[in-house]
Amino acid sequence: MELIRGVTNLRQDQRGCVVTIGTYDGIHLGHQALLRRLHEHAGRLSRPSMLLTFEPMPREFLKRQDPPARLTSWRERWRILARTNLDYLWLLRFSEALRNLSGEEFAQLLARELDAQVVVVGHDFRFGRNGEASAPMLTRAGERLGFAVDVVPPVMLDGQRVSSSGVRDALARNEFELARRWLGRPYSMIGRVVCGSRLGRDLGFPTANLQIERRRAPVAGIFAVRVRGIAGTPLAGVASLGTRPTVAGVDVLLEAHVFDFSGDLYGREIEVEFVAKLRDEQRFATLDALVEQMHKDAAEARQILEAEGKVTTHG
Repeated sequence: MELIRGVTNLRQDQRGCVVTIGTYDGIHLGHQALLRRLHEHAGRLSRPSMLLTFEPMPREFLKRQDPPARLTSWRERWRILARTNLDYLWLLRFSEALRNLSGEEFAQLLARELDAQVVVVGHDFRFGRNGEASAPMLTRAGERLGFAVDVVPPVMLDGQRVSSSGVRDALARNEFELARRWLGRPYSMIGRVVCGSRLGRDLGFPTANLQIERRRAPVAGIFAVRVRGIAGTPLAGVASLGTRPTVAGVDVLLEAHVFDFSGDLYGREIEVEFVAKLRDEQRFATLDALVEQMHKDAAEARQILEAEGKVTTHG
């Protein structure tokens, strides 16, 4: 999968694609249905496949003071999409100019800059000024401008439409199994381990610290987790996602303690899968009280993960 940044970096040989458009936050079952349809058209026409997406996410740009929780960071979207056999990922920076494109101007961009052959969108697709670029509008414009539009119906599960907002709601309610079913995989975060204050190590709980790479996370608190990217199989652990109020932390950080592991992980990219929430983050009066609770959290996390029998400790 090749990354294309901006309109000016689009090469001639990358034009004539079949393209799908959207934020694709979470890349859930609905998004996966769109990608399958995209690949069907690409195979039928012998054309490359492309996803046109945006950074920041449009709703992050439009609601800067109160952005929605983000399911997947840019890094996570890239890692997931790289497994889908996309040929190109076309990334446009979402801005006032892009926001204020009329529906016609957006359709012209697809025809003029991309020479799109087929545009695959969801039934609820809307983009541009006042949401003018809807699925019906694009269909009519494509008839004039020379591209076909395939509108894919929603994916339903247990009578509900699968959506990014639904996954966010499930995670907010700590319904990780429901989120897993809608995503088609367990919910996780991916990041590169960065240096921290080493307080966890001093307290007997060394942690792999990850920056969450998003303005707002869909989960917060203390969790039983599985950690991938260290050994050949997932390793059991306990993690905190929050600001660490006991030590007057400010930035939101994901700190994962891997049971019975003492190696150096700095600089390594790992994936932390959220299995179950243990409790909310809280402020303790002393570090001793915090450590006492950390031992309780670790014991509870071990019990939950051992009951599932899907991870190992690193002995």
